[in-house]
Amino acid sequence: MKDRQVEVVAGNHAVARVAGAVVLVAHRGHGRPASEATAVIALESLAELVREAAEQHPDGPGALVARAATRWLMKYAEQISPGAPIDFGILSAAETGGVAVFLHGAITAVLAGDGTVERYRGSDAAFTVDRVATVPARAVALFVDDPKGRIPELPAERGIGWLVEGIAQAGGAIVWSDAVRGRSASVPSEAAHPPPTARIDSGPTQRPHPELQLTETRASTAMLDSVQDQQPVDPHHAPTQMGGTNPAPRPDPDLQRRLEATAKSTALTVKVMGFKCARAHPSDPRSAFCTVCGMPVDQTQQLIEVVRPPLGMLVLDDGMTYMLAADAVLGRDPEHSEQARRGMVPLKVEDSSGGMSRAHAEVLLVNWDVSLVDRGSTNGTRTRLPGYRDWIRLTPHQPMVLVPGTEVMIGNRVLRYEPAAPPPFG
Repeated sequence: MKDRQVEVVAGNHAVARVAGAVVLVAHRGHGRPASEATAVIALESLAELVREAAEQHPDGPGALVARAATRWLMKYAEQISPGAPIDFGILSAAETGGVAVFLHGAITAVLAGDGTVERYRGSDAAFTVDRVATVPARAVALFVDDPKGRIPELPAERGIGWLVEGIAQAGGAIVWSDAVRGRSASVPSEAAHPPPTARIDSGPTQRPHPELQLTETRASTAMLDSVQDQQPVDPHHAPTQMGGTNPAPRPDPDLQRRLEATAKSTALTVKVMGFKCARAHPSDPRSAFCTVCGMPVDQTQQLIEVVRPPLGMLVLDDGMTYMLAADAVLGRDPEHSEQARRGMVPLKVEDSSGGMSRAHAEVLLVNWDVSLVDRGSTNGTRTRLPGYRDWIRLTPHQPMVLVPGTEVMIGNRVLRYEPAAPPPFG
């Protein structure tokens, strides 16, 4: 992405190009965005987040960007914009050479291939859209939706504008492919278009103190440029890896809508007994710190009924994250399982080892606990507690409550359970 033409589309929002990535933030105030505008403050904070991620993973920071942006939403967005959501999108390079798309709110990504156009809409997701796609043949773009939810069409021809680095006023940004930039109609498509594994996240939002904006959140994206050969790692003898997300086969549209609807309805309606922190976030009454923001919780207050927030996330060994807002079924083909038909969120995990069942294991959210259940899979489910070397095979159909840092092995893939909240006092 560093050498690609990023064309700015006219508008009153704010866009940045940083370390090869593109960040777009919606400006909801009147007139042009000024330096003290919420959108500009958020853009600068997100740009630093991206720059830091690029320094850590220059060949494909997409997965790290997604994880850092999710934590930024839960920890800092409310501080920057109290009571009003911040709509933003990030395009960055995936470790596999694809394009990583991260969206929150009324932002749409458009991927244009040879005669095909695909759209990811942040407003359709329960919390965020986090995808990895193969680089499209023509262009990939970010646009802010208008008040009626409409997005502009991609122009037939590229313009002359070129944002090399920095911040600009814009309504969107277009990253043109080398083929379009070179005006060579004979250049083949960079790849067909299998969109990525979906991550349906749902959770609250928050904001940084000014001194934290340029230090705590940083990341970067050298988008679309590089493919790095990787040697397979035996998960039995290696720590969980941190890297970009692998592209996955195109999901069925009906399944995707059902998955998103299930995550929305379940996450927003499950009520449990709990406390509220000073910022009114619902929290596990057994914890001295808020489940959402990490601030201390008054343990002397009375229990009340609260809407349960996400209880953490599963981090796959390639960096993909799944926010745990509803019961889910894991496997190589969970979409057509009995559990999915009953309303569980199907989380598909790619595995070439042949050791993963179609519906391998279930993740169940009971009150404030996250439990893992092996559903009689052929090769079993193994867990490793934090600080231990040995893997333990689960007894089929017997739930195990997960503690933060627990690793889970299904087939030849490893996932790690992490809390959604930042560390106490962040």
